[in-house]
Amino acid sequence: MSTDGERRLGLADARLAFAARVARGMLLASAALLGLSVSAHADLRLCNKTESKVGVAIGYKDKVDWITEGWWNLESNSCETLVPGSLVSRYYYIYAVDYEQFGEWGGRAFMCTREKEFTIRGIQDCVARGYERTGFFEIDTGEQSSWTVQLTEPVQQGAGGR
Repeated sequence: MSTDGERRLGLADARLAFAARVARGMLLASAALLGLSVSAHADLRLCNKTESKVGVAIGYKDKVDWITEGWWNLESNSCETLVPGSLVSRYYYIYAVDYEQFGEWGGRAFMCTREKEFTIRGIQDCVARGYERTGFFEIDTGEQSSWTVQLTEPVQQGAGGR
């Protein structure tokens, strides 16, 4: 038979256990919400909606200078993040080449590239500096924090296709 002191202690232990379960549940819920916000971050993505493998280069202005980077190789009907995180520029520039059909997506914004993987600072005097001068097409993100570009077959209407 238990005494009143033991019953009070048992009730206190039960309340403490209940409070611990509530706190643990709140902690798990907070962690789940944090996980959702981390996975939903913004970025610049490019989706290859063609039947070919494509190579992609990007140009953008950082706080100091113009930068061009490449190459991302995207399989048919796949997507890739080119700029992770929230976008800091309004305008980005894309150049892409179709490895199988030998087409390209380009434009009138000339920047420096090269055949192998690259990160190049500056867009002046490309050839004199040992690079190729390549025409990129402009993406106006409208100052959004994330953006997705879709490359389509040249005969279809799509972003930058020609």
